[in-house]
Amino acid sequence: QVQLVESGGQLVQTGGSLRLSCVASGRTFTTYAMGWFRQAPGKEREFVSAIMYSGGTTYYAESVKGRFTISTDNAKNTLYLQMNSLKPEDTAVYYCAVGTYGTFRRGAYYLGTAYDYWGQGTQVTVSS
Repeated sequence: QVQLVESGGQLVQTGGSLRLSCVASGRTFTTYAMGWFRQAPGKEREFVSAIMYSGGTTYYAESVKGRFTISTDNAKNTLYLQMNSLKPEDTAVYYCAVGTYGTFRRGAYYLGTAYDYWGQGTQVTVSS
């Protein structure tokens, strides 16, 4: 089992910045990839970004490319999402997720079903 706890979400104005954190605990040695997803009210959960734990290859949704940066501090078992130039359409609950060795398919990094463990989410609200 891997436990994930997100933090850093808050109310911010358009154009502002936030950094989300996700601390992993438990069987973290099984981590193959980590990702961020978000879900806005009345909408389906969508992919935001992912990073391969070994090698650090990153992926981004087109809607956040150039504005968001995903990174990890492997020594601290922590995933980050630096969000700049925030827009009202970025308002959502942001979730971090872990995909593990043996089950994660790299080509499916953008699918929620590729991930085995999820955090409880942190609310990001961008005011216009």
